Order: sequence, then C-alpha cells, then structure tokens
Amino acid sequence: MQLLFRPEQSGGNIETYGLEHLGFRVRKLARGEAHKEDTAGWELGIVILGGKCTVEASNGRWPGIGERTNVFGGLPYALYLPISSQFTVTAETDCELAFCYCRAEQKHPPRLVTPSGIEVEIRGGGNATRQINHILKPDFPAQSLLIVEVYTPSGNWSSYPPHKHDVHNPPAEVDLEEIYYYQIDRPEGYAIQRVYSKDRKLNETLTVRDRELVLIPSGYHPVVAAHGYNVYYLNSLAGSARSMAATDDPDYAWVRQTWRDKDPRLPMVTSTVRH
Repeated sequence: MQLLFRPEQSGGNIETYGLEHLGFRVRKLARGEAHKEDTAGWELGIVILGGKCTVEASNGRWPGIGERTNVFGGLPYALYLPISSQFTVTAETDCELAFCYCRAEQKHPPRLVTPSGIEVEIRGGGNATRQINHILKPDFPAQSLLIVEVYTPSGNWSSYPPHKHDVHNPPAEVDLEEIYYYQIDRPEGYAIQRVYSKDRKLNETLTVRDRELVLIPSGYHPVVAAHGYNVYYLNSLAGSARSMAATDDPDYAWVRQTWRDKDPRLPMVTSTVRH
C-alpha cells in the first residue's frame, strides 16, 4: 500500500487514498474565490491553515473566520459540519484550507472552533518535546472524526516513543486509521517518518516534504524533524471508538522515564498572531 502522497492544492474530489473511514483534500482560494460543496455522507472538519474566509451553509453562517497567515502564525480556526450540509466557502483573503472528512451516519450540530477554544499541550521531553493543538477531541460532539495539529521543532522527535492504535482493546488502545498532512517552515525542509509493525511486514522509512501527506493504516509511526527546519503536521483520525488511546512500542517505552525538561522553544505558536 502506498503511504506517501502529495495532494492536489486545487480541490477536486474527496480523496480517500484507500482508507476505510477518512478522506482528505487541501484547497487554496484566491481572495474572492468561492468553493461550493455538499458533505453528503461525510462529517467534515475544515481547518483554516492560513487566511480568512466566510462559510455560508444550510445550517449556519460563519463570517470572517481565520486570522493566521499560515500554520506557523498562530492557533487555528476550524469549522465542524455534519453530514448532509450544503455549504459555500468564500475567501476574504488568499487562504488555504484543509478538508478533513470522515464517513458518518449520525448528524451532530455544526460548530466553530476558535483559537480560544484550542487546548494546547506540550508533550514529551528533551528533544522529543512537541506542541499539540487539540481541535476535535474525543469529547467533541461528532460521530468519529478526531483532529489535532502538532508542531515539532528543528531536530526534535515527535509521535515518540513510537506508538500504535490498530487494535480495538479499550481503554488501553483503539483501532484508528490516521492521516498526517505536513507543512515545513522552509520549503526545502523535510521530516522523516517511520511506519512499521513489530513483525516488519510493514516497514517503511519515508522522507516527507512540505505539503505531502502520510497514511497510517496501522503500525508504529514516529517522526523526526530535519535539523534547521520546524515541522507542522495536521492529524485526522477515525476508527473503532472516539478515543486517542494508543500503546507504545515496548522496545522504546523506557525513554519516557529519562525526560526531565521540556524544550524551551515551545510553545511554537500561541493565540498571538504573528504576521
């Protein structure tokens, strides 16, 4: 199964990349340009990567949402839309949007998530410290879709110790497929992501560039940011339960006990927008 992709920036059809639950696409809109859509049988999280837009939908209107110029400029705005929502996004400025889809049958209320509603977590320690921005958490009123942003400073490890979520064994672990969508603070930068299973039937080491994505159908999946480059990724997840429960690779779980200090470069982004 191919795991590394570069999604089209012009929109087009929902791309599932062979996954059961999730779909994804990104869309750049010039100021004044509009994008019209029907969510049909998908619940949808629109994450504003940069710029400002207005969304008019069959179940609400949200004018002038978004404030950061890019993902390294501040905390996100995001809009959750349920199944059977007809909507139009109109760009108030040049903007870039991530559309995170999940197959669904239940209809939940639409909801705007603003920077003041983002829970920021500084996770890990030492050179495995990273920033987590929780957007659609397990307690968010949706059927299955979960969304977070992660910021990994130059040279740091992320999603570490390596963890997996491919077995339904709550509360310790649930079965979730996942998408990582990357942006790098300089376009020539890169991250390296491992995706592997214990028996090595799945055993990939991927070099991921700016605006590429990686599929995590199963297995452990740590990340490291190339020295000199700060790495952002947007995670969408869905599967057997509304939970983020995962288990560490037992070969590497011991490193948690060695962490003493957090990386002082974090948080990398805050509610204060930097232009």
